[in-house]
Amino acid sequence: MALIVQKYGGTSVGSVERIQAVAQRVYNTVKAGNSLVVVVSAMGKTTDGLVKLANEISPNPNRREMDMLLSTGEQVTIALLSMALQELGQPAISMTGAQVGIVTEAEHSRARILHIETTRLTRHINAGKVVVVAGFQGTSSAGEMEITTLGRGGSDTSAVAIAAALQANFCEIYTDVPGILTTDPRLVAEAQLMDAITCNEMLELASLGAKVLHPRAVEIARNYGVPLVVRSSWTDAPGTWVTSAKPQGRSLINLEIARPVDAVEFDTDQAKVALLRVPDKPGVAARLFGEISRQKVDVDLIIQSVHEGNSNDIAFTVTTPILKRAEAVAAAIAPALRSQSNPKSDEAEVMVEHNIAKVSIAGAGMIGRPGVAAKMFATLAEAGVNIQMISTSEVKVSCVVDAVECDRAVNALRSAFEIEAGGQGAGEAGEAGEAGEAGEAGEAGENKLIFLSSPLPTPHSPLPTSPVRGVALDLNQARLAIRQLPDRPGMAAKLFGLLAQHNISVDMIIQSQRCRVIDGVPRRDIAFTVSRIDGESAKKMLTQVAAELGWGEVVLDSAIAKVSIVGAGMVGQPGVAAKMFEALAEHQINIQMIATSEIKISCVVAQEQGVKALQVIHAAFGLAGSEKFVVPA
Repeated sequence: MALIVQKYGGTSVGSVERIQAVAQRVYNTVKAGNSLVVVVSAMGKTTDGLVKLANEISPNPNRREMDMLLSTGEQVTIALLSMALQELGQPAISMTGAQVGIVTEAEHSRARILHIETTRLTRHINAGKVVVVAGFQGTSSAGEMEITTLGRGGSDTSAVAIAAALQANFCEIYTDVPGILTTDPRLVAEAQLMDAITCNEMLELASLGAKVLHPRAVEIARNYGVPLVVRSSWTDAPGTWVTSAKPQGRSLINLEIARPVDAVEFDTDQAKVALLRVPDKPGVAARLFGEISRQKVDVDLIIQSVHEGNSNDIAFTVTTPILKRAEAVAAAIAPALRSQSNPKSDEAEVMVEHNIAKVSIAGAGMIGRPGVAAKMFATLAEAGVNIQMISTSEVKVSCVVDAVECDRAVNALRSAFEIEAGGQGAGEAGEAGEAGEAGEAGEAGENKLIFLSSPLPTPHSPLPTSPVRGVALDLNQARLAIRQLPDRPGMAAKLFGLLAQHNISVDMIIQSQRCRVIDGVPRRDIAFTVSRIDGESAKKMLTQVAAELGWGEVVLDSAIAKVSIVGAGMVGQPGVAAKMFEALAEHQINIQMIATSEIKISCVVAQEQGVKALQVIHAAFGLAGSEKFVVPA
């Protein structure tokens, strides 16, 4: 007999008929010999309707009262589903987040789960009841029993957290698509269904805008080794397994807030090649990395900074043994780029830097926590380590530093994040994982149910036919650029520390490779992306402190889109980046910024070209299938 947690989202329980269909699925699963906890969202657009009501009363409603209001939506669903199960003769009991023992931070509208008291839950399960739980909500631990909500995707988070606390055999997430697809079927109808992906890849795609699973839910699954399967609530298709490596021992106390960093990693066998002042036009990155691919040069990090005038800087890191080859490729292509440049502008040049190292912090606990990267930068600053390049992903933040400072940087980071020496930290551990995207709007995904007899389903091993598993588009970002930031230890810490204090999460971070000496101070530009809703407030805050901290103009651009490819198979395949850049160039889509991690390449393009960029990249990697997926209304 298996213990299963299922989660059904808003469209799966959007009407009486849909609730009755869910009840029948649950009933069949129990009759197959399984114990069930079912987590549900509010019906259909109930939450949107409640928000609208609140906004009619107040343009800026109190967050406590909003939690009180929004938590009622799920309570309707749990009562109705319990009634439907009882009509089928299946014992069931509905429970709110507070009744089930979900204890959270005292933070209204975006609380994180601290722990789950499972005694009452286990008692009802052992009595043969299906426990129907209100997702998206909990209660604070401060003694006042304040109702809290978990924020967007909260029902996904509730379900996986309950599965972790109960040590369930697996957790099923039911949605309105048949599983995890290579991209959003609303944008590419031929998006292909995947049998399996890994948590790391799913984390990247979920955070890039894939709506089928919320990143916090995937984070919990990764940290606690909860097998997930994503299935359609409309069909009996097998769905997609989201797999994770065997987790390290982790306490269920402070479930969502404990130990955001699992490892400190480093690689001293690196060198950097930069092309400065290359033309800001479609095709430049494609030409450079196309030649790099043809010469079999495998690159690690790639960054392209925000443009200055009519030119950009592109930098990449390689391992030391192939540096000469990489340098030769860059030197050979630079004259061709110069001939295309404005004759009055500075010429493109190649800059090579030996003796660098990459230091990284890794872990799934960084998601939505702006203070983690800020703490890394502050730690390096306190150790007197200057940051030359920054690379960010959902499971890793990497900084390029001088090789002679590597040991000092690693020791400082291990101390700051309480990571013991040895283990993964003693070298560079790659990111494993794969991904795909799609899903319903609203809270993010829905529950699913699998019809089981006695043996448990076994997650499939991913069998990628392409190094790229998924393509994602984020149209909800804005870019901030700070000109002439002093190039010395501590500036990144101050900048991102300020953003963290204002609870503003940062995504891509790009430091310009060009350095100018102004009034005796070396300076660089730095650009980063934030959620569009945070753009104006971030610009205002940073502008207010610019003079005090010695940096120049703060520039905001909200008309951007970020398109990304994700796949563990990209490691060691230099042609992947070139193919992405070439697909964009062929359609005259200019790349404004580039940032990479081991399993992700992201490009910032103009907002109006975002959808087209996703479509041409998806086609370039041959990810389309023969079947067209239609998302139910």
